[in-house]
Amino acid sequence: MAALEGLEFGKSDFVLLDEVNIEQFMENLKLRFEKGRIYTFIGEGVVSVNPYKQMDIYGKEDIDAYRGRELYENPPHLYAVADAAYKAMKRRAKDTCIVVSGESGAGKTEASKYIMEYIAAITNPSQRAEVESVKKVLLKSNCVLEAFGNAKTNRNDNSSRFGKYMAINLNFNGDPIGGNINNYLLEKLFLCCVSPQLLRGGSDDMLKSLHLHNDPANYVYTREGAVATTSNNDRSSHKAVLSALNVIGFSEEEIHSIYRILGTILILGNLQFETDSESVRVVGMGDVSHIAELTSTEPDNVTKSLLYRTVATGGGEVIEKGHSKKEACFGRDAFTKALYERLFGWIVGRINAVIEVKDYNPVLHGKNTVIGVLDIYGFEIFDNNSFEQFCINYCNEKLQQLFIQLILCQEQDEYQREGIIWQHIDYFNNQIIVDLVEQPHQGIISVLDEACLSVGKVTDTVCLESMDAKLGQHPHYTSRKLTPSDKTMEFHRDFRIRHYAGDVTYSIEGFLDKNKDPLFQDFKRLIYNSSNPVLKEMWPDGQLSITEVTKRPLTAATLFKNSIVALVEKLGCKVGACLDSLMWGTSCTFDCVSVTITSLSSPFPPPSLPLSPSLHQVWRGALARMRCQRMRSIFAIMGCYKRYKVKVHLWEVERRFANVRNMADYGKSVEWPTPPAALTQFHSITQQLHRRWRAWQIVKNIPPSDMGEVRAKVAALGALNGERKDWGCGRPWERDYLANVSHSHSTAMYLRNKDEYNQVIFSGFCRKMNRFNKSTDRALLITDKHIYKLDPEKQFKVLKRLPLELMTGLSVTAGIDQMVALHTSSQDDVLLYIQRGELCPDQDRIGELVGTLIDHFTRGGFDLPGFLSHCALATPCGGPGACKLTSVARCTVFLPKSDMSMSWEMFLLLKTSC
Repeated sequence: MAALEGLEFGKSDFVLLDEVNIEQFMENLKLRFEKGRIYTFIGEGVVSVNPYKQMDIYGKEDIDAYRGRELYENPPHLYAVADAAYKAMKRRAKDTCIVVSGESGAGKTEASKYIMEYIAAITNPSQRAEVESVKKVLLKSNCVLEAFGNAKTNRNDNSSRFGKYMAINLNFNGDPIGGNINNYLLEKLFLCCVSPQLLRGGSDDMLKSLHLHNDPANYVYTREGAVATTSNNDRSSHKAVLSALNVIGFSEEEIHSIYRILGTILILGNLQFETDSESVRVVGMGDVSHIAELTSTEPDNVTKSLLYRTVATGGGEVIEKGHSKKEACFGRDAFTKALYERLFGWIVGRINAVIEVKDYNPVLHGKNTVIGVLDIYGFEIFDNNSFEQFCINYCNEKLQQLFIQLILCQEQDEYQREGIIWQHIDYFNNQIIVDLVEQPHQGIISVLDEACLSVGKVTDTVCLESMDAKLGQHPHYTSRKLTPSDKTMEFHRDFRIRHYAGDVTYSIEGFLDKNKDPLFQDFKRLIYNSSNPVLKEMWPDGQLSITEVTKRPLTAATLFKNSIVALVEKLGCKVGACLDSLMWGTSCTFDCVSVTITSLSSPFPPPSLPLSPSLHQVWRGALARMRCQRMRSIFAIMGCYKRYKVKVHLWEVERRFANVRNMADYGKSVEWPTPPAALTQFHSITQQLHRRWRAWQIVKNIPPSDMGEVRAKVAALGALNGERKDWGCGRPWERDYLANVSHSHSTAMYLRNKDEYNQVIFSGFCRKMNRFNKSTDRALLITDKHIYKLDPEKQFKVLKRLPLELMTGLSVTAGIDQMVALHTSSQDDVLLYIQRGELCPDQDRIGELVGTLIDHFTRGGFDLPGFLSHCALATPCGGPGACKLTSVARCTVFLPKSDMSMSWEMFLLLKTSC
């Protein structure tokens, strides 16, 4: 075990400071840095200061000292955090992650490599070959990703221009069995580290085959970093990259294709265009031939893609539109960026294919857990901050939000839930800044996207004016137009965001071009048609013709936002540990530390002291077990009491209803006891069963000859649904009221012989209404085959015959009148009153007509639901002749589409009504 530090090195954990303020924080940080201590705990995280030199604290002895030890048993170190994450994963069988955050140049990439090396060193003690192979690929992938994803900036010679989340899959023993890399490439780079490495470290034969020279100053994309890089470093780095590619499993053909793409990018960067009065042409066709050779395409196709754009007109015609010199330069740069982006994404995908978990069965091999290491670009404040810095700083805002949720918010919520006494820590929630950037329809990204999608010429200045109009009232946004007295910003160019780590002034120039990144479909088809299968694989969307490409691609800002949102969601579901990296002596350090101190404006609660987390966990476990035992006892008592209440209720029901068979009303007058809450549904079912039993006791005594009338009345009761007060329920129903009328009997016999009907469903005198509100005396005869309209004044002559199967429904009113509308599928509806003259007392026949028809339809197998869906009740009218046909369906009440056969409940309701 490493020796614990003495007091001369300051406080090894910032939570042990007597007062948490900016002065003591910086003083302690400076003292430890001057004493050679670059790591300091801050709770369960660690703060790292970049020493800009090699330090002898990462050897095998140091790894052994931290292996399996608790967080506070050794001095602060990266290894302590890495081991804590590894132990948390094994103990809890949960996914964990290590977040490495900090400003640009603070040493995040190096820190993540040391973490990966530590995890590799402490796993696979049995030296299984397949596990060792996975570990080698994981470690070598760092070398390749750095070469292709890092670049020189004005603050860092090896700055990560991409974010990397490396997930290491471990089996139940804690040994690596695979992994996955998610990359968050921000800039589609040309000035990557691998380019000068290739030029200065590549062999002469290789450079000759790529049509390149060994001086980076000869190429536009490597000229800026040519002076700072030494050839010896480039040669060794180039060899290391080649070795790593071979270890990972890249074939010779794939490696050669990678360098052919890099050669294409460097030559494209030097490509120039000239123009005359009519057209644009490429300067130096030799470079075009070299590009065609390296991409395995035809020179004419390369030239055509650089100088022309294929456009589909509104009528489906395809035309070629020549570029201006400016458009040709934009197209060249977009093509170069896309070449590099596709290459980088393909390399990451190729590595993932090698390290993905294969043939792993959790049932056989145990649960598969993950340790994730996030190394992503840090907060950036440059003299000139553009679109890239805007995206980088937005990413850091999202990570800060995650830190607030996981560390500050959730921890204090847990203390509150468990009743721990502590002084509440006020902290700044940066959700307001995140919303400023990403809020739909209002945020800066939304404004940028609207400008990119707008028709016509929209400039960066116009976009800035739109941002001022929408965001002018936001407390974290300003511009020179909004604050004219602030001379640190330029009119029509600069805007400022108050980030959590400090104010950053951005130049709007170039925002729109970088956001929409215009890549013409012609370049995609050019590379897709390459004879090189590796290049063709990188450009699958090139197979689409210009007429098949209809959807605009997402903008760069939206794609970046979506990837960061997905990253934060992925991190949020894992157990975090944390590493904050600082770069000593930079302008940003004070701001970052100031925000950290402001967030932690009071001392941490007691559970954050050394060794107390373990004690706290034990005590929480004991409390939880006691609470669980008490709850089990409570639930047991509650269960016994509920069962007792149920039994008492059932005994009372049995006592009250013991003699209902001998009662005249079969227990209707017996009052039901109030059921307990657990028996509410059972009580309702029991009451229903009793009503059915009581109904059956009454129904079984009804003579069979009366059952038809009972069924019809039950059907009428259900159909009218209480909407019609008087409907003839209390009187006998004759149905055939024309049976004893002279001449009608002969007509009925004649029709029976002619139409061969079996029975009369309903008959009676009526008064027929026409569309002109005129009424005429008529007779109505409804049989099981037809509906007849008869003229009683002409010996019941048949005036109209309608097949009964054409009837679709009927409408009646809610009043006492006898008006009814018969509806047919042929739209030949009939409006009539089924009695003529004054209505005799207790002679309402509406219910009789409705009930007999429904009973007939039910028993005859007709389409009853279709019939019922057209049965309706209309608003009551003043009397005979006061209603028109068009007003009948004013107040529609649809009847239930169900079987209308008689139920016992309906029968009891009928008996009560009558």
